[in-house]
Amino acid sequence: MKILILGGKKFLGIALVEALLEAGDTPVLFNRGITNPELFPKVTNLIGDRDGNLDALKRRKWDAVIDTSGFVPRVVKQSAQMLSGKCETYVFISSVSVYEDYRTPDITETYPLAQLDDPTNEDYMGEAYGALKALCEYEIQQNFDGRVLVLRPGVMVGPNDPSDRFTYWPYRVSLGGQVLAPSPPSASLQFIDVRDMAEFIINQIKAKSEGVYNATGPRKPATFGSLLVSCREASLSDASFVWVDEPFLLNNGVLPWSDLPLWVPTTDPAFAGFYNVNINKALKAGLDFRPLSQTVSENLEWHRSRPGPPKLKVGIDIAQETELLIKYQK
Repeated sequence: MKILILGGKKFLGIALVEALLEAGDTPVLFNRGITNPELFPKVTNLIGDRDGNLDALKRRKWDAVIDTSGFVPRVVKQSAQMLSGKCETYVFISSVSVYEDYRTPDITETYPLAQLDDPTNEDYMGEAYGALKALCEYEIQQNFDGRVLVLRPGVMVGPNDPSDRFTYWPYRVSLGGQVLAPSPPSASLQFIDVRDMAEFIINQIKAKSEGVYNATGPRKPATFGSLLVSCREASLSDASFVWVDEPFLLNNGVLPWSDLPLWVPTTDPAFAGFYNVNINKALKAGLDFRPLSQTVSENLEWHRSRPGPPKLKVGIDIAQETELLIKYQK
């Protein structure tokens, strides 16, 4: 297959290119040539800008396009119109953030979608992210003449993750000692290895699939406890876990998601369905997962290979963590 990737030089894009090359397919990338320009020197890289300069896409055809970089509906509409008739399938990487809320467990693909309060808002780095993704889905469905496949991943994890939200835990546990963890250890988690996501995308293109799919994992529910145990086993550390009550954490200014990545308070009914997204449709279509131990160990290995000091973008400071543990255990 000859596959056009809009983006292709970050996280999911990297996993897609690697998987396509391994399968003997031909990826072609379209981007501005700014992010990681040294990657994939033997892969065709078309230079342009999605917002107004799509000339490099003219007079070319592909079996499918995978849109990994669509965030603004107006811009995505341009791509959908340009590629209509040039590709059989348009794959849009959306997000489970498109849903209007997470109050209901077992969220399926038919759950109501978020809506923009201000139709002129294009700030996809803020609270409008989910609603903008939902509108991007709509623009493709309205403007692309061909099969449309919309995938809504949950938290994607694994090597090359620029967010560090998963990486924090394997790295922190590898340092050993007492590790502050948000109670309860039985709290559910959903995430998907980016490489499993890439394989699912490619397999669905080959199967000529279309429609909307939630795509997260694992098949059997993971918990915070099972994640941290896997981190300890992968790093062979002496880490012990202090499961700190959520009210204590919140009362002491510990921020969910940023100070303790992946943590969403279980006591907040507004997020009852955040880690309870229904993936039955994707499972029936063949979504599969590598072992958690492999994701953890390879994520840690990748992090240790990064240049420079091991500074993470998220995660609580060790000094603050120590102070909190002392205060909690008094």
